[in-house]
Amino acid sequence: MNSLSNLLAPRARPSLPLPLPLRAAAPATSSARAAAPAPRRWRQRARLPSPVSAVAAEAPSAASLIDGEEKEKEEGQFDWLDQWYPLAPVCDLDPGAPHGKTVLGLRVVAWYDRAVDEWRVFDDACPHRLAPLSEGRIDDKGRLQCVYHGWCFDGRGACQFIPQAPALGPPVHKNSKACVASYPSVVQNNILWFYPRADEEHRDVLQRKRPPFIPEIDDPSFVTVYGVRDLPYGYDVLVENLMDPAHVPYAHKGLMGKFCKKEDLVEFDIEGGGPIKMKTKEANVDGFLTEQQENRGYFRYVAPCTFYGSPLPREVAPFAVDDSPLPSEATEEEKKKKPQFMMVFMCIPVAPGKSRVIWALPRNVGVWLDKVIPRWYYHMGPNALFDSDMYLLHVEERNFAAAGVENWHKAVYVPTSSDNMVIAFRNWFRKHCKSQVGWAVPTADQLPVTPTKDKLMERYWSHVAQCRSCSAALKAMKALEVALQFASVAVVGFLAVAKGTLVTSVVQRAAVVSLAVLCFGASRWLASFIQKNFYFHDYIHAYK
Repeated sequence: MNSLSNLLAPRARPSLPLPLPLRAAAPATSSARAAAPAPRRWRQRARLPSPVSAVAAEAPSAASLIDGEEKEKEEGQFDWLDQWYPLAPVCDLDPGAPHGKTVLGLRVVAWYDRAVDEWRVFDDACPHRLAPLSEGRIDDKGRLQCVYHGWCFDGRGACQFIPQAPALGPPVHKNSKACVASYPSVVQNNILWFYPRADEEHRDVLQRKRPPFIPEIDDPSFVTVYGVRDLPYGYDVLVENLMDPAHVPYAHKGLMGKFCKKEDLVEFDIEGGGPIKMKTKEANVDGFLTEQQENRGYFRYVAPCTFYGSPLPREVAPFAVDDSPLPSEATEEEKKKKPQFMMVFMCIPVAPGKSRVIWALPRNVGVWLDKVIPRWYYHMGPNALFDSDMYLLHVEERNFAAAGVENWHKAVYVPTSSDNMVIAFRNWFRKHCKSQVGWAVPTADQLPVTPTKDKLMERYWSHVAQCRSCSAALKAMKALEVALQFASVAVVGFLAVAKGTLVTSVVQRAAVVSLAVLCFGASRWLASFIQKNFYFHDYIHAYK
C-alpha cells in the first residue's frame, strides 16, 4: 500500500496509533441522544449466509486457520447490533434537509434538530402510513415533517402535530403509536455515528461504549479530506479489498505508483508488484493489528467498520505501533513537526451485495493546499480507484457465493504473505461472525442482479448526490458549459451582424471566429470532463 499515498495525499510520515483502549476512551464532540419515548420496535437479527471467501495459505497453514469449537466459544461471538455505525461526514449533511441512509439493512433518516443544535437519527418510516421521512422537510418550527400527511416530530421522536386531528379533540398525537423510533447518535471526528438500537435501555449507550476515535483527525495541526462512496458489492468484499496491498499495482494500473524497483526484484514485471511481508498480532473479537515488515507501515482493523493506518515506513515516525519510544526519543514539539499522513476507511454493511465506504485522510503536511484546492478535486483520485476494481469485486463476490459457505477453505488459493491481512480478516469473520453479517432486520439472502457496467460503475448516485462539494461543483460546471455554448453562438451571431461594419478586416474576422471555436471547444471538453468525473467513466484493464 505504499503507493496509495502517491495519489491520495502528499508524501508524509505516519502517525502511529494509540493503543486501542486509549482510542476507545477518547471524548466525542457531542453527547449521545436519548431514545424517543416510542414503542419498542423489535429488530429481528437475521443471520444469513454471506458471500464466501476462503482463508487458506501456507503461512499460516490451513490447519492453523481452523480452530476448535471450545476456543471459538472462549473468544466469543461478535454482536453486530452493539456497535456504532458511521452515517456520513457532517460536511456532506445539509442541516436544512433530512438525509436517508441504509445501514445493516436498517433504513434510517438523519436530520438536524435546531432546538438543541444536534443531529438526530430516526427510523425512516412515519408511524402513520410508513412513508419515508427522508423525503420530508424541516418545518418552520425546526421539526421533522412527513410530507405525506404533514405529521411533525421533535428531536425525541415524539409526534408534536397531526394536521388532520381536531384542535379541540383528544390529543391523539401524544399516543405512543404516533412516535417514531429515535436512535442514539453522536458526532465524532466530524462524522455522524448512530447506534442501531432504539430501546430505552440503550439511550445512554455512549456512557458505556464510544465509536473508534482517531486523534489525528481532531488535531488542529492536521487537515482531513473526507469522502463517501456507495459500492455494488458486500461489506466483507470491501474490507478484504482494502486490506489487500498486493492488488494495487495491477488493478489500479495507471493510477498508482510502483511498489518495487526493478533492481530490488529477481523477477520484475512492468507493474512493479513484489513480495509484501506482513505480520498480524493482537487478533481478538474486536479486530487486529497488522504490521508490514521491514518498517513499511501498519494498519489496524477495529471491528466492524474502522480500518486505519499508514503505508509509510515506521522508522520515520516518533513512536512505534505499541506507543513505546524508539531509540531516538522525540519531544512533544518534535513529534508535532513530524510529517504524518494516515488513511482511515469506514466500511459500512448496507445490504447483501451492497456496502458504503467513508474515507478520511488526515495529514499535517501540505496543509495550505486545502485553502486553494476544492474538496471535489481530491475526490477524483479515490473515485477512479474504486471504479478500476469495482467490476472485478462485484463478479468475485458472486463467484464466492457460488462456491458455498461450507467450501470457503477450497474456494481460493492464497500462498503468499501478501495475503496475510486478508487471511486475518477472514479468520475474524469466520470465528466471531460465522462468515455472516448480523443484519438489523430480516434480509433476503440474495445478491442483486448484475447490471450493465454503466449502471454498476455510475458515480452520480453513489457519490456525487451524497457529496455537497461535488454536487456544487457539478452544478457550477453545468452552468459554465451552457454559458460557453451560448457564448459561441453569440459570437457567431455578432460576426454575421457586424460583418462589414465593426468587423472589417480579415484579422478581425479570424479573431472572432477563433473565439467562437474556442468557446465551443471548451464547452465540449467540459461536457466530457463532467461525464467522466461525475457520471461514468469505464476502466478497461486490457488497455492500461
